[in-house]
Amino acid sequence: MINKIFDSVEAALRGLPDGATVMIGGFGGAGQPAELIDALIAQGARELTIVNNNAGNGETGLAALLKTGRVRKIICSFPRQVDSQVFDALYRAGRIELELVPQGNLAERIRAAGAGIGGFFTPTGYGTELARGKETREINGRMYVLESPIAADVALIKAEAGDRWGNLVYRKTARNFGPIMATAAKLTVASVHDIVELGQLDPEHIVTPGIFVHRVVKVPRTATGPAGFRQAA
Repeated sequence: MINKIFDSVEAALRGLPDGATVMIGGFGGAGQPAELIDALIAQGARELTIVNNNAGNGETGLAALLKTGRVRKIICSFPRQVDSQVFDALYRAGRIELELVPQGNLAERIRAAGAGIGGFFTPTGYGTELARGKETREINGRMYVLESPIAADVALIKAEAGDRWGNLVYRKTARNFGPIMATAAKLTVASVHDIVELGQLDPEHIVTPGIFVHRVVKVPRTATGPAGFRQAA
């Protein structure tokens, strides 16, 4: 019987090695698998390469992971924001490597890895420092840059609900990078708010099929914030 449900976030992250490339879903706080990040911090893996949309906010979540000093490199689109002080300090001190990727390119590079595509040409970045050292080609009178796929050892994503086969549905914009990251990793771990019986998820509504998900763990819903809104799921 296929059952991908794990009893705890600690168990779901068991076996993650030093030096792993880890994709972490989320767009800022929306869809960020905070409980899985906390479990990764507790797990202790070092020399990590993190793939994420940004480089952390404040002192929690991804920023807390960076603060441990166990991230060697981060691949992201938005490393600097008003509250990205943890990354700023590490980068200025030469303690973390940054690969800056335009957001559309980041999404497509991840998607390409999941789809088995060996690379693609894009006009984004041509003529800038981001294209240095990369192959360029003129196609129909326009210059393009060859970009390579980004694959990962592990993807940590967050969904609204899942079943024991690993089928997932998401909540609105919390979906963001989760579906493509699930396809691009050797091991995908998904935290969900609800675990439902097989057949309860409408097949037409399933975004990430269970074939791309290896471990599922249930986490509590985030508490309501001071303004009366539920924090980003």
